[in-house]
Amino acid sequence: MKDKDKEKNNSKYKIIYTIIIIVIIILIGILGYILINNNKNSTDTTIAYTDLIKKIDNNEVKKIEMTVGSTTLKVNLNDDDKDYKTIIPSTQAFIELIQQKVQDGKQIDLIQNDQNVVLVIMDRIFTFMPTAILIILIILIVKMQGLGDKGKVYDAATSNTKTTFDDVAGLDEEKTELYEIVHFLKNPEKYIKMGAKIPRGVLLCGKPGTGKTLIARAIAGEANVPFISMSGSEFIEMFAGLGASRVRKLFEKAKKMAPCIIFIDEIDAIGSRRTNAMGAETENNQTLNQLLVEMDGFEVNETIIILAATNRPEMLDQALLRPGRFDRQITISTPDIKGREEILKIHARGKNISSEVDLRDIAGDTAGFTGAELSNILNEAAITATRNGHVEILHSDIEEAVKKVTVGLEKTSRIISEKDKKLTAYHEAGHAIVSKFLPTQEDVKEVSIIPRGHAGGYTMYKTVEDKYYISKTEMEERLITLLGGRAAEKIALNDISTGAGSDIQVATQIAKDMIEVYGMSETVGPLFLKNENTYESPILGENIENVVGQEVKKLIDNAYNKAQSILKENMNLLDKIANELLMKEKISGEEFEQFFKN
Repeated sequence: MKDKDKEKNNSKYKIIYTIIIIVIIILIGILGYILINNNKNSTDTTIAYTDLIKKIDNNEVKKIEMTVGSTTLKVNLNDDDKDYKTIIPSTQAFIELIQQKVQDGKQIDLIQNDQNVVLVIMDRIFTFMPTAILIILIILIVKMQGLGDKGKVYDAATSNTKTTFDDVAGLDEEKTELYEIVHFLKNPEKYIKMGAKIPRGVLLCGKPGTGKTLIARAIAGEANVPFISMSGSEFIEMFAGLGASRVRKLFEKAKKMAPCIIFIDEIDAIGSRRTNAMGAETENNQTLNQLLVEMDGFEVNETIIILAATNRPEMLDQALLRPGRFDRQITISTPDIKGREEILKIHARGKNISSEVDLRDIAGDTAGFTGAELSNILNEAAITATRNGHVEILHSDIEEAVKKVTVGLEKTSRIISEKDKKLTAYHEAGHAIVSKFLPTQEDVKEVSIIPRGHAGGYTMYKTVEDKYYISKTEMEERLITLLGGRAAEKIALNDISTGAGSDIQVATQIAKDMIEVYGMSETVGPLFLKNENTYESPILGENIENVVGQEVKKLIDNAYNKAQSILKENMNLLDKIANELLMKEKISGEEFEQFFKN
């Protein structure tokens, strides 16, 4: 809580300082504008001091402006718009003279009014205002330099909510690899005595939500050492040099707290490849250079480990990845079915889940999900169960949460025309039937024409196993399944709609990847053509882009024709399933299979 409060206070002060600086800049602008206009309105016309006294006595003076401490007066005469200057011997002597004339009955006031003579005495603060504003601005910049430089500190030794490897599931190999770091932090003298050098930096790579930050905190918890956490974006500031300064202060604090762990999340914000650009890029380069210097500056016996996380390792400067800096890279991948089950068990703690719920089944239906997404599913299930008045989280609540996360919120209240319902029913029936006759495609789990998210309907499939490789045949049949909806519209209704837009987009991307990335074209061959500049290579010939386009179109056309062929051979099934959807709006996988048994 203390770290969160510090972070909130830093953010609050940062906003306040920024507002103050903006106000000061505005005041400087206004003051400059006034001074410029005053200079424009002023002339070199002067009035002798003795003549000014006579004009005051004759009531010819309309207004006098003076600054305390200055011997120059600005004089305005009656019936004259010009500004005149008068040099006086002494400010104090002139004020005493005016006061004497007031006592003698002259119509002179020391404040502005509508009488003949006005004496405006300006305060000395206006004379020094530009200097004062500049001093305040410098102080604020110096103060801002110190904000956010300490990082958020999580001390495993004093925390009541210590994170350990028991809180990390689905990453068994990664935990084994990182246990060396824990052992070093616990027993540094053994490694030093042996002459071994533990890796200074460990780079954790993986999709967002795979548990990079969690496993970093678990290392600190297992080793019982402080954990200093900062985001890469926190080093970036609009003032030059502040990023490098924050890097220095971060490492100074770490050295005082050693043994400890420094964790930099989203390190690509400061660790991207250096450029020769100017402006903000120069500041980023300075910050990265300072980070490199600090990582090289460790003493042999300093027990400080730097962990960093990124989902874009290809963006990082190569100097960061050389031995002696981030010399270990660990990829945190999405969990398999066993890992997903373990993650669900962890996030099920503290939730009132019914005994009928089989987390293994939930894990089987969530292939490709990250730990964060699985946590979100159980949280959404708890919200759904509460909203539905259930005393426990039922399997149906979790199923609804999965659909909500993957497809979107169900929109039962949306009014849909009968024409659109019919089109959606045939479209989704087309997907389901085509996939049924393709051996590599998964079994249908549910078909619905109730809108969810941006979709007018959906067809969900069962997940049988985690797949790490996909064959060419499977990708070709995936194209056929995707185009089954468009084919059904064409065959059954003799028309096509925009409903197949997302299907066509996904199908086109798959076809392009088959040619450009996986080399699955006999015409193009096993070449990687994903980079934009590849087509400019003279080795491939000038027409290679046209060849790729033709190959992509061939794959799409073949898939579309195959989908139509399957549906034409099974028109009776297409009509029956579409009509069933129109009546029920939703059919389960078991109900779908019954149509093929009759």
